[in-house]
Amino acid sequence: MLPQEIIRAKRDGKELSREQIAYFVRGITAGYVSEGQIAAFAMAVFFKGMKMAERVALTEEMRNSGSVLTWQSLNLPGPVVDKHSTGGVSDSVSLMLGPLVAACGGYVPMIAGRGLGHTGGTIDKLESIPGYNVAPTEQDFKRIVKELGVAIIGQTGEIAPADKRFYSIRDVTATVDSIPLITASILSKKLAAGLQALAMDVKTGNGAFMVEQEDARQLAESIVTVANQSGVPTSATITDMNQALGSTAGNAIEMREAIDYLTGKYRNPRLHQVTLALAEQMLLLTGLASNAADAQSKLNHALDSGAAAERFSKMVHALGGPTDLIENASKHLPLAAITLPVYANGEGYVKRIETRDVGIAVVTLGGGRSEPSQRIDHSVGLSELVGIGEQVSANKPIGVVHARTEEEAQAAAQTLQQAYSVSPQPVEAPPVVYSVLNPK
Repeated sequence: MLPQEIIRAKRDGKELSREQIAYFVRGITAGYVSEGQIAAFAMAVFFKGMKMAERVALTEEMRNSGSVLTWQSLNLPGPVVDKHSTGGVSDSVSLMLGPLVAACGGYVPMIAGRGLGHTGGTIDKLESIPGYNVAPTEQDFKRIVKELGVAIIGQTGEIAPADKRFYSIRDVTATVDSIPLITASILSKKLAAGLQALAMDVKTGNGAFMVEQEDARQLAESIVTVANQSGVPTSATITDMNQALGSTAGNAIEMREAIDYLTGKYRNPRLHQVTLALAEQMLLLTGLASNAADAQSKLNHALDSGAAAERFSKMVHALGGPTDLIENASKHLPLAAITLPVYANGEGYVKRIETRDVGIAVVTLGGGRSEPSQRIDHSVGLSELVGIGEQVSANKPIGVVHARTEEEAQAAAQTLQQAYSVSPQPVEAPPVVYSVLNPK
């Protein structure tokens, strides 16, 4: 079998066999398939697509290219379940959702990623906590999951290594935006975590990778079908990213918002709706709740009783963070010293937000990356972000910039201001959750 013959077959629009896909994936990991061949294969898939059987094969072979976690030996008294988001701005859902589902009886071994481009990353946010170890040993990871029900850590080199090489080449060859390849990339890593169920959050809008709802639906359908055919019950919730999901954007500042959410000090309505929608799916998929009303009751109890906040606090400490993070968030999560309120160009109601530009404003402050190895500043970001339909005036800013220098504050403020459009007439806010695709 030759890599170039596999590329030729896909270039000509033929359906690849499991054997051909397995051979090619092994070559990505072992190195006998060159970067040029990987790029050619990715471009062939980009233009010719893949049938569902091919997507399943590619996902499973990439999953099997490295370690696959197993949980049977731990005799966990509850199901192993996780969620994944396709990424956006101010998406801190994982920080609350993991402890929340754990407080309801689930076991959540969440292997999360870093931010790149205009999107934030869960691991970057957690690394704003002093001492937090995002790379524990597998033994410690499993122990913490067993003891607390949740551990959120970073991706390891052992999990789906074929995807790491494959993605890095797709990233520089304009082949990222392929639904079959996105499906395999996401699911190979998630299925390698040994999950019994998965809840997907597929973002759509001008701050998402899938801008159009139809593209988001196609990706959601692909993920749901492939994951379920691979033996993991999976649902997909299509949610709005035409504005920041929460009230903040950054790293330490989003950690603060997550803590306020868990303690009940403040819960942004949009952020709350998405968090509960995904948590509900996780409980329903695993049988931890019998119906939607039962799920919502359990989730609200976990929040209101403080059980979810307690799980979060214990997880932070178990992974090396301070024991009093919740009580002393401002001490442990300091923000940049310079603050600058930003006002819209005119008064009225927010009618449109270029959400990608809101994320870019954080990057210009140093809170995000333009390339993977870049160091980030956890203390900078945006707060008090207003949403579509909200009224703004000379006394009501669209947001507040937190920066290290006046120059950086002014640059971010200009980007944020230009991202907002205002109407003199009232504007109706868009829905937060568009639809849910259940297992097929």
